[in-house]
Amino acid sequence: MLKKKICMLGAYGVGKTSLVRSFVFSIFDERYHSTVGVKIDKKPVDILGREVELLLWDIAGEDDRFTVPASYLRGTSGYLLVVDGTRRETLEVAMDLQRRTEGEVGSVPFLAVLNKTDLVDRWEIDPACLAEIERRKWPIIHTSAKLGTGVETAFFELGRAILARD
Repeated sequence: MLKKKICMLGAYGVGKTSLVRSFVFSIFDERYHSTVGVKIDKKPVDILGREVELLLWDIAGEDDRFTVPASYLRGTSGYLLVVDGTRRETLEVAMDLQRRTEGEVGSVPFLAVLNKTDLVDRWEIDPACLAEIERRKWPIIHTSAKLGTGVETAFFELGRAILARD
């Protein structure tokens, strides 16, 4: 079986762990679970008729005290860059992470995941912010880990982009 490493990147509290738990186990927990270092889950899936095991590296969120170590990024086939729509500053963290990740691993497929669509009435990501993402030509998907909306689509779209490069 083909194995592909996918890194979950973003600021703390954007929903990386919740997205993984929703995708792998079809569950959501209201309690905040802070990731320490990295947690690895895997899920076998069929993408474009190929059996692929996705190795999901749920990496602790960036904040003032923690920066993603380059060693966590090595060997990644692609990544989900998760942004919390209710916190504008998480987009700035994502932009910095994307630049640094590309510097470490080169140009590998990624998706910008605008999470927490279930809280869209509290969003701080306005049209000007979205225009900046579009200017960078980032592929974007809107998700809600809580409702499961867009979660499978995000992982499968990234998987298809990764396989298209093989």
